[in-house]
Amino acid sequence: MKSLDETSELVQFITTNKENIYRLAYSYVRNKDDALDIVQEAIYRAMKTKAALKDPAAVKSWFYRIVVHAALDLVRKRQRLQPMEDEKLHAFLRDSEDVYPDVDIEKTLDELPEKYRSVVVLRFFEDLKIEEVAEVLNINVNTVKTRLYQALHLLRAGITNLLSEEAGHHGS
Repeated sequence: MKSLDETSELVQFITTNKENIYRLAYSYVRNKDDALDIVQEAIYRAMKTKAALKDPAAVKSWFYRIVVHAALDLVRKRQRLQPMEDEKLHAFLRDSEDVYPDVDIEKTLDELPEKYRSVVVLRFFEDLKIEEVAEVLNINVNTVKTRLYQALHLLRAGITNLLSEEAGHHGS
């Protein structure tokens, strides 16, 4: 970005993409306030380091990488500060108006290891191309493909298990 226009171009990108940015942050924490904190932190970090962005065409992947890192920082901080059982913490932090209607997929996605969840969220929820996912996560394109394949396999198995459990509960 040109130094004179850096701030206005960045603000324009953030304003234009605010819903996608919020949704990306929310996908990591499933809490409205925490997601807004992540977005605020990401904007702060981006403004502080905007000179590092050499190619304006790469602003989306650059900013998404900042959001992902801010989200992971918050998640790690929370894990250190609040050693609660995951289910209790998740139930406590959940905002009812932000819950996805398909609980099975949400629950299964939440149970994926972080490296798999990140590629699924960026690829399918944020609709990034595989190359863009690789750039955001700073990993090889083939690693993204492998993690997507493994994540989809784990999701399929997890959903099958949940459906089996539901059928068992309803059949009793």
